[in-house]
This record gives sequence, C-alpha cells and structure tokens, in this order.
Amino acid sequence: MSAKDSMAKEYFADNARFADLCNNILYGGREVILPENLKERDTTEVLTALGLDKKTIAMQKMRDIFKNASIKYTGKSYVVLIGVENQSDIHYAIPVKNMFYDVMAYGNQVKETAKKHRKEKDTATSDEFLSGFTKEDKLIPVITITVYLGTKEWDGPRRLSDMFGDVDEELLPFIPDYRINLLAPREITDFTGFRTSIRQLFEVLQNAYDKEKMQEVLQNDEKFSNVDRETVEAINLFAGTNIDIDEKEEVIDMCKAWEDQKNEGRELGREEGRIRQAKVTALKLQKKGHSIEDIAECVDFDEETVKKWLVS
Repeated sequence: MSAKDSMAKEYFADNARFADLCNNILYGGREVILPENLKERDTTEVLTALGLDKKTIAMQKMRDIFKNASIKYTGKSYVVLIGVENQSDIHYAIPVKNMFYDVMAYGNQVKETAKKHRKEKDTATSDEFLSGFTKEDKLIPVITITVYLGTKEWDGPRRLSDMFGDVDEELLPFIPDYRINLLAPREITDFTGFRTSIRQLFEVLQNAYDKEKMQEVLQNDEKFSNVDRETVEAINLFAGTNIDIDEKEEVIDMCKAWEDQKNEGRELGREEGRIRQAKVTALKLQKKGHSIEDIAECVDFDEETVKKWLVS
C-alpha cells in the first residue's frame, strides 16, 4: 500500500470527517449523518460462486473504508451502507471498479440471508427456498463515494456509459448504467457546508496548481490559522506542499507557516545568488593572479570553500 493510500484511509476513516464528507455529497451539507451513528464494517468483500466445473470460486476485494450508517431524517429511520474509495490519481475504469464493490456488497447480503433461512428452515415456497430470499426480505442500500485527491481536473468517466463506444440508441434503454458519486476538489464551488478540516484540505487541493490563488485562500480564510496536525500532513502529501510541522504542536497556523516558508525561500534565494556571484568573482580574481587568501577575503567566504570553487 502506498503512503498516499495509507494516509487517505486513516484520514477519512475518522467518523467526524467521514460524516462531514457524506453529508456534503448526499445532503448538500446538512448535518443528517452523525458521527456517533456510524459503525465500522469489514472492508473485505468476499463472494463465492459455483464455476462451470462445479467447483466453488471465491472473489475477494478490499474497500478503502466501509461503514454502516443509521440515519434519522424526515421523521423516519434508515440504514445504509456507505463506502469511500480514495483516488490520488485519475482512474479511467472507476465505474466498473465501484460497481463491482457494490455488487459484491449486495451479493453478500443475499448470501447471509440465505444462510439464515437454511438454518431456520423458514422459507414458505420452493421459489423462496431456491432463491434463498423471500418476498419480505429487503436489502440495505449501498452507496460508494469516490474522493479524488489529485490536483488536476478529473477527466475520467463518471458513469458506465461514458466507457462505451458507439451504441445503437435503441439499445440504450436496455443497458443498465452505473453512475459514480464523485467528489473532486477542483469542482467544489461552495466550501461553507464542510464542518471539519477536510474543508481546508479540499480548498488547498483546488488551488494547489496556482501559488497566487493559494496565497489568497490562506489569507482570506481564518480557519487556516487553526488546522489540526493530521490535515496539514494530508495537505503536504496530496498537494505537494512543505508546510513545517512542529512535532510538539497538534494545531498549526497554516497562514503563518506558509508565510514563514515563503520568507525562508526568499532568504535561500538571496543566499544562492550571493554564492553564485562570489564564485564568478573568485574565478576572475584567480585569473588575475590573486592568492586564495586575498580572494577569500574579497568574496567574504572561508579559504576552504573558495579552494573547492576554483578546483571544481
């Protein structure tokens, strides 16, 4: 597992961030899914089937994050299974990948229901017995969310039909389609619905390609003055920034850290320029026959450093 995959799984597995993410995609930012109503599920999906040779075939897939969500909304209670798949790069077959996860999750529900009926021997008809599923049995809906953590614009498919070539239009109504639920930072137009620091992560990812825009975001959003350590680490990894993190601090002022980094860059640039100019001057003085001692004094560097310049 890559560092980015590991970081993304750990970061979004946090219930507060997971709920914030889901609420923004599924409910427009309204606080409907609560952190305390989320429960971890096994991320391993295993589905067995009988092959042509009558041998059992087992298929196994590992999701990034998978949780059971109990939702109380509009006076009713619901249960839904929500998976999050993190993508640091664009995946050009993501509809098939996510659809397979969802099919396996539904298949496992049917399998577990059939196992329960066989144990209790409570199917009423031969049809129910063969199905392993009765007319009264219900599936729990499965939702998969794709979180794109890259800085480029998403140009991959958003539904299964985007991956088709030319298709007879008369056939389209008979071909099931599958749409992905995509969160791409470059496409977010309103960050106010986010209630956790994933807002700062997505804002930085949206503007990481333009340093001037990044500067503007950091200066105009006071929330960047109080960012938790895990989010700053995620920003550094996914956006390619190098914000300094004090090992003793759990909360970082990103505005100040960014400004300090810029100032350090300016100082470094000035120092590099001074060294380049000193090397040029040293070579000129050497050609004129000046001693190492005189050259070192003139360019204000020690004799050993000047010797290395003139030898190289």
